[in-house]
Amino acid sequence: MLTSAVLLATLVYAGLGLVIFVIGFWLWDRLTPVDLWGEICKNNIALSILAGSVAIAISIIIAAAIHG
Repeated sequence: MLTSAVLLATLVYAGLGLVIFVIGFWLWDRLTPVDLWGEICKNNIALSILAGSVAIAISIIIAAAIHG
């Protein structure tokens, strides 16, 4: 059964994961030598796939760290 403590913990960890993800992706965006969003808008498919792969990788790392 879902208690309020479990629901609160789930929301806190989800929020924490989202914040860490946004910071991590923003850092990766700033450390790359190209304008990521500008290149994606120019239909740079390779860079779009790379950005998606990095987003998935960051998400897996955060999930593993939070899960323990």
